[in-house]
Amino acid sequence: MTLRYQLRMCGLVALAAIAGAQHQSCRAQGTTGPTTGPRLFAPGVISGAADELSPAFSPDGRSVYFTRGNPSASTIMTSTLVDGHWSVPEIAAFSGKWNDFEASMAPDGSFLVFASNRPSVGTSAAIDGVFNGKSFPGLGGNLWRVDRLGNGWGEPTRLPETINVSNAVFSPSISADGSIYFMRPDDKTGNFHLYRSQRQAGAYLAATAVGVGDSTTEDVDAAVAPDESFMVYSSNHPGKGPKRLHIVFGTRGVWGTPVDLGDDVNEAGSNIEARLSPDHRLLYFSTNTVPPVSFPRSVERTRRDLSELQVWANGRQNIWFVSLEHWLDKK
Repeated sequence: MTLRYQLRMCGLVALAAIAGAQHQSCRAQGTTGPTTGPRLFAPGVISGAADELSPAFSPDGRSVYFTRGNPSASTIMTSTLVDGHWSVPEIAAFSGKWNDFEASMAPDGSFLVFASNRPSVGTSAAIDGVFNGKSFPGLGGNLWRVDRLGNGWGEPTRLPETINVSNAVFSPSISADGSIYFMRPDDKTGNFHLYRSQRQAGAYLAATAVGVGDSTTEDVDAAVAPDESFMVYSSNHPGKGPKRLHIVFGTRGVWGTPVDLGDDVNEAGSNIEARLSPDHRLLYFSTNTVPPVSFPRSVERTRRDLSELQVWANGRQNIWFVSLEHWLDKK
């Protein structure tokens, strides 16, 4: 294992100590050297042996809603930060029956939007999906909204056709005025692109293309600052490499030139499902990168490798976080 991965893991031998610390530094764990690279989020509690993605935090940062699943099904889970440790995740009150995933929290915490295969109004079967040139029976997606009611949640309601224009609408992000960014496939190429629906007078207007990337790229998973001053998203040229994280700055939805976040953030695998911390200074994302192994290795090293693959180093998606200060402070 390279130094890069050793630093990022902050020493999984101290797993219990770091599992709950959302922003705890590697240096505090006794690790020396740079600490600016991505770090695994709550290993063994939230990031584990399954696919974990898309953490949506409450405004106070003390609750998180995230996706846990595999290629067959996903569920939105929730965990609470108590005395510096994340609690054992439970199924969110509004999830568990259908294929629910990719929750996004409104900046004021008053509602969540998430993707789901649950039936459209007047039907009873899970919706099918068609995207990336393939059919996915029962695994389509529309966006649904669920409102906060006291300490709980109401019943989810499907967003209107101005957003749910097909059965392949995924990965919402919500700005301060309630406008929603999301991804759906292009009618001509089938590649996913980013769209935005303006919230105005209590209604969602027809969605317009966000305008990053071009017809040759696939652009997905926007994480938008509440004031829409910047956005992090994933992009690639289909068939030419994995998705990489980019940041782009703008004003009122008019975006500049995207900047690749570089190899210090982007892993060799697919880097997806960008999300922002409540203070918008940390980036959370998921990657399926497996750390390299050097041979021969000691028995002690093998034991550590086996321990890590029980938690994360197994080719599944896990959640990592990294500071965006380098890019935000240069703006």
